Amino acid sequence: MKFYPFKAIFIGLLFICLFSCKKSTTSEATEINFVKENYDKLETTITMRDGIKLFTVIYSPKDKSKKYPILLQRTPYSCQPYGADTFKNNIAPNKYLMEEGNIVVYQDVRGRWMSEGIYDNMRAYIPNKKSNKDIDESSDTYDTIDWLVKNVENNNGNVGTWGISYPGFYSTYSTIDAHPALKAASPQACIGDFFFDDFHHNGAYLLSYFRATSLFGTPKDAPSDTAWYSVPDLKTKDQYQFFLDAGPLSNLNHYFQYEKLDETVPQNKDKIDDFFWKELVEHPNYDEVWQSKGIIQHLKNIKSSVATMVVGGQFDAEDLYGPLETYKTIEKYNKDNYNTLVFGPWSHGQWARTSVENSVGNYYFGDSISIKFQKQIETKFFNHFLKGKGDKNSGLPEAYVYDTGKKEWKSYETWPPVDAEKISMYLSDNQKLSTSEEKEIGIKFISDIKKPVPYSEDIKTVFTPRKYMTDDQRFAARRGDVLVFETEILENNFTLAGDILAKLKVATTGTDADWIVKVIDVHPADAEETNEKMQDHLKMSNYHLMVRSEVMRGKFRNSFTYPEPFIPNKKTAVNIKLQDVNHTFKKGHKLQIQVQSTWFPLIDLNPQTYVDNIFKAKKEDFKTQTHTVFTSSAIEFSVLN
Repeated sequence: MKFYPFKAIFIGLLFICLFSCKKSTTSEATEINFVKENYDKLETTITMRDGIKLFTVIYSPKDKSKKYPILLQRTPYSCQPYGADTFKNNIAPNKYLMEEGNIVVYQDVRGRWMSEGIYDNMRAYIPNKKSNKDIDESSDTYDTIDWLVKNVENNNGNVGTWGISYPGFYSTYSTIDAHPALKAASPQACIGDFFFDDFHHNGAYLLSYFRATSLFGTPKDAPSDTAWYSVPDLKTKDQYQFFLDAGPLSNLNHYFQYEKLDETVPQNKDKIDDFFWKELVEHPNYDEVWQSKGIIQHLKNIKSSVATMVVGGQFDAEDLYGPLETYKTIEKYNKDNYNTLVFGPWSHGQWARTSVENSVGNYYFGDSISIKFQKQIETKFFNHFLKGKGDKNSGLPEAYVYDTGKKEWKSYETWPPVDAEKISMYLSDNQKLSTSEEKEIGIKFISDIKKPVPYSEDIKTVFTPRKYMTDDQRFAARRGDVLVFETEILENNFTLAGDILAKLKVATTGTDADWIVKVIDVHPADAEETNEKMQDHLKMSNYHLMVRSEVMRGKFRNSFTYPEPFIPNKKTAVNIKLQDVNHTFKKGHKLQIQVQSTWFPLIDLNPQTYVDNIFKAKKEDFKTQTHTVFTSSAIEFSVLN
């Protein structure tokens, strides 16, 4: 087995946890000089309560005439660059916080890069610690902050945490059993639960993240300043065909066999050296392993002294569940806390960029959206709680949510808005989406296991998918195995604000199936061209914008812990929660629903016959089936009048 060199992949990956952007050579030189000319850098280790030393990098302003708060990011993606004389190009959550002066700290988490210890992917929280051997990310953060406020000169005693994606998870973690010095935390695109974020969606495995697996599961037994893992080389640019040809997931095990085998010894295809892939394979259900690793259930007792600002992207393909559930859970159980939500028209971590144009894939949303957030929201939040009064009168809205249809920001006193009304629309005959239920019929389609519906019409091999979240869905609407339902041309604006619940009534000739629901904004024929960088084969005329989408692995329809087969040809209820939107379908547009059963290779291929563990399914388990969607199926929307 061969792999791509890691460094090229890692450069692209770093934007997950660091603010990045495309700049001119002059701009880059200016920013490099700014950090080096205005900050001192210290590399040190901080000893945790169990004796393990965590590598930590401290950037302190050269101006010692005043005291500064500490901004801390804990990361599994490295504190690079290493070396006392080498500096990051940018530090802090954004350039404004960097330029005005803050003590900025980065730390390699336990077992990653230059830190000692054993890494645990999504380490479980220990609520009742009985000794110094009971450690988790909460205790490591506490010990780190305690050391920083006692040992870093010129700090004002106030600490804030932030991070995007996995570092966002660590920022969330910092609020549990928080150190008294922690005053503000901003979990951004934060992982909430690996069974619903990143690698799973409602029990379906996200095959499109396959190449990212080794990033989290390659063993390491000592600190390292260079990468110890590699990314699988699929030897093709056509991931659809690669995974179709590969067949069952068990045929991919060899990509995670890191020890070289004697060529004279037959290869054991079931051997797995990657501990994360092994975890995925051995735990296909939402069992105690995944339940223990989730952070959402532990957010019930966050100290009121810690202000939180949760940030998410409405078109984040990786972590959409996490930030929304993090905000809602804190809000539900900690009503006296300062807790706000920023939910903007971004892909994963896009708000940390400084480019003027704000597009996700082919769809343009406006200019300076990220810059405005950084300057007027993020900087204001941290300054208020770390340098200012620190009371609840921050001047920021409770929920600052972008309307992705009108392309404008909206401020709400609560999220979801309390005045949103639940309205159901039915999947009616003749491709109609109706406000009233008509006589029930069953609409059939064949789900061909050899010709699954692609999630994108692009021919490429991705590290993690992103642009498909706003992709034009015409290519899917014109397939026979994708059911389409849509309204007439809207005579008035129609605003969705909150979650969406698909209440499907279905049947299958098999004993298992996936169900995918997509909510689509069909633009008028005379829609204005707004994005010069749109793919050449597309036009805004009749553009089918995917507003929201989600999958449900059918066997988990009643329980993610205890799956069960379908009874062939029996009408069965399958409910699918689609994550929140804030989108106005404008006058002259149409609202469309697409229903399908494959979404390849965004998610793995369901055998369409029940197996206990899809990761161990055999070739003969995979069968073409006929599915039925009944017109008693409805989509429940949260609508603003």
